[in-house]
Amino acid sequence: MYTWGAVPAISVIAVDFKIWGDSGIEGMDRTLRDDELEAWRTFLQAHAAAIGRIEEEVARAGGIPLVDYDVLVALEHAPERRLRLRDLQRGVLLTRSGITRLVDRLETAGFLQRERFGTDRRAVYAVLTDAGQDAIRRTWPTYARGIERHFARHLTPEHVPVLTAELQRVADSFGLEPRTR
Repeated sequence: MYTWGAVPAISVIAVDFKIWGDSGIEGMDRTLRDDELEAWRTFLQAHAAAIGRIEEEVARAGGIPLVDYDVLVALEHAPERRLRLRDLQRGVLLTRSGITRLVDRLETAGFLQRERFGTDRRAVYAVLTDAGQDAIRRTWPTYARGIERHFARHLTPEHVPVLTAELQRVADSFGLEPRTR
């Protein structure tokens, strides 16, 4: 694995190559501008650095990994604290095998349980347990401090709605739902 400073840089390496003239890349309508590539590189670097630091702080405080947190929060906000596994997979952007392994681990930890629900025996649901709810509550204060320290404090109040709107436009292009805590 490559690093850029202390930041993992696997994804960043790909954007270090400039595309000159006609894109020449099938499916590209135009050439990427230097400022677009710089925005992408900066976004990746900032995201990796902030998430890495927050993960470290959450782990030191005894919280759960952020990917686990995301799954449990998705369940917390779902009707009856349950989601079909395929809906959960789409909501947290994991592969089918990735969500299966993660759900296995969370079930072993007692943070969720699998249930079959209704008449469709093929439909498997993940259901948040009280222990999972406690893990969310235990992790959130450290996570919130990390978001403030490593992200929010670096934004001016005027830029927060602009950044949110621009990132939401990108998310909307993938049909993603707006996220909640």
